[in-house]
Amino acid sequence: MVIASYKKHILEFKQASGTSRGILKTKETWFLILSRNDKKGIGECGLFRGLSVDDRPDYEEKLQWICKNIHTGLKGLLDELIEFPSIQFGLEMAFKSLESQNPFELFPSKFTSNNDSIPINGLIWMGSKAFMKQQIEDKIAAGFQCIKMKIGAINFQAEIELIKSIRTLFSSKDIEIRVDANGAFSSIEALEKLKILSEFDLHSIEQPIKQGQIEEMARLCETTPLPIALDEELIGVFSVTKKAELLQTINPQFIILKPSLIGGFSGSDDWIKLANKNQISWWVTSALESNIGLNAIAQYTYKKQSSLPQGLGTGALFTNNFDSPLQVKNGTLRYNKKNNWNLEKMQH
Repeated sequence: MVIASYKKHILEFKQASGTSRGILKTKETWFLILSRNDKKGIGECGLFRGLSVDDRPDYEEKLQWICKNIHTGLKGLLDELIEFPSIQFGLEMAFKSLESQNPFELFPSKFTSNNDSIPINGLIWMGSKAFMKQQIEDKIAAGFQCIKMKIGAINFQAEIELIKSIRTLFSSKDIEIRVDANGAFSSIEALEKLKILSEFDLHSIEQPIKQGQIEEMARLCETTPLPIALDEELIGVFSVTKKAELLQTINPQFIILKPSLIGGFSGSDDWIKLANKNQISWWVTSALESNIGLNAIAQYTYKKQSSLPQGLGTGALFTNNFDSPLQVKNGTLRYNKKNNWNLEKMQH
C-alpha cells in the first residue's frame, strides 16, 4: 500500500532576481512524498505564483486530497488533476521515483551514468546594462555557446545597445543569442521591434506579446523576420484538441516546454507529438524548481534527444537548494555521481 504526505519548501534566492514580473526573492515549492514498505519516492510540485494556472487558494487542499486518495493510482489521479499541472508533474515524478531502483534516477541513460551531457543556455537576468553585460561576459567565459537574455524591462534602446555590443565581439557562430520578452511588447509595436532585433542574427524570441492574443500572435509568426517561440501561450491549454488547435492556428517556429507549468511528462509528451507533427521545433526549460524537480526534467529531456540547447538552469540561484549530482560545466549540464544527494535542507 502506498502512503502519501507533502511538505512545503520556500527556496531563497542568493540575490533578488529580476524578471518581467518584478523582482523575485523567494520561490515556493511543494514536495509529494510516497512510501511503500521501505521504499520512498519524491516528486516536486513546482508551483510558480503569478504564472502557474494552478496558483489558486485551494492548492494545498488538492495536495491533502491526493494524500487521502493515493490508492486510486496514478492514472485516475492525473485525470482528476487536469487543472493542476504542477501537481500532475509532482505526482508523476513521485510515482516514477517510487518505482525506480534509485529514487533519484528516474530515466537511466548515458546522462545519468555521466557518459553524456546536455547543452544548455546561460540565463542572463534583467538589471542595469552594466549588470547584464557582466553576466554575459561571465557566461561566455564559462564556455556557454548559447545565452538567453530577458528583455522588455529596461529601455528597449538600451537592450539593443547591449545586444549590439555582444555582436561586435561575438558573431552568431561564436554565440547563439535567444531573447525572451515575456509578453512585454504591445501587438501594435511588436513587428517593428522584431525587425530591429532581427538585424543581430538572433536565434529566436520567446513570447513577444502577451499570451491569449491568438490572432495577433498567428499574424506575427507568419510575418516575423525572427523565429518566435511560444512559452506562456501553452499554459492553461488542457485538452489535446485545444493544444492541436493552438499550434495549427498560430504555427510558431518553436515551442518551449516547462513540465511544471504544462502537466509534467505526459503533458510535455502531448505537446512534443503535436509539434513534431506540425514541423515545429521545441526545447525544454525548467521553471525555478529545486534540484529535485530539475533532476527529473533533465533526465526526461535527455531521453527526448533534442539537438537544441535546453533551458535547464541549475539550482545555483538558491541558498537552500539540495546538494545533488547536477553540475554545470562548459555550458552543459552533467550528472556527476561523485556528488551525492543531500535533503537535509528540506524544511520540516
